[in-house]
Amino acid sequence: MKNELQLLGKKIIEKKVQLAEEIHNERLKGISAREKEQLAVVEAGILEMRAEFIHLFGEALLKHANEEFVHESIAKWGKETGEAIFQLGVPLDEALKDTRFYRMFIWKAIREEVKKTEMTIDTVFDASSIIDALLDEAVYYFSLTFVEFHERMLNEAKKAFIEVSAPVVPVTKEIAILPLIGNVDAERAQFLMETTLTSAKKLQLSHLILDLSGVLTVDTMVADQIFKVVNALKLLGVETIITGIQPEISHTLVSIGIDFKSIQTKATLQQALEDLYD
Repeated sequence: MKNELQLLGKKIIEKKVQLAEEIHNERLKGISAREKEQLAVVEAGILEMRAEFIHLFGEALLKHANEEFVHESIAKWGKETGEAIFQLGVPLDEALKDTRFYRMFIWKAIREEVKKTEMTIDTVFDASSIIDALLDEAVYYFSLTFVEFHERMLNEAKKAFIEVSAPVVPVTKEIAILPLIGNVDAERAQFLMETTLTSAKKLQLSHLILDLSGVLTVDTMVADQIFKVVNALKLLGVETIITGIQPEISHTLVSIGIDFKSIQTKATLQQALEDLYD
């Protein structure tokens, strides 16, 4: 039976290029002409990737006693391919459709060899347990890596958004405006503190107008962070003026017990600037 498994492994390796092409051609049937044109640029690399994957299943049957080597190879392939497919911009659900085709065409090759050599049923079951388990493992590592890179991209995009969402805009030599738009979460609040203090010191400000007209909601956490920014700026000798507090937000602040009496406020940004220029 061991010799039969090794024979199956050799046949899969011998046919890896043919199987890779069959799988690839089958996958092309389900995509548009435009997508085919885009894939043509990297088609050689994808075929090589497919053939390498199929080769691993052949090795698994050849070296089924050396499970550690096989699992390490599958994990390596899954991680490298997960990253490569992510970089190509292929959605995860679309990429995972390949699983069915690998299973279908590898087993097609095995069936042909089993019929030709009249292998035992035990060999078929052993081959099934090896191939199906490894395919599931490859999908796990592939998906895990793909998701990790996707989350990394989202975090980088969020970081970039945060960095441009708290701009300190100089108006005159000593006056600047910080317009806030949207919701303020803990991460953005922390960045707000850091960038505001750095900019105030760098620009040598005497006044900073914090405009909240674009802020939809203010809760206890946001209000507390605003107080911290104002107090920290005061230590640097910068006076803060808050503008644009909406009626709904004003009502919310009162209801949760937030007192802005110690902070200078103006109805509008224009009013704050006019008062400073008087």
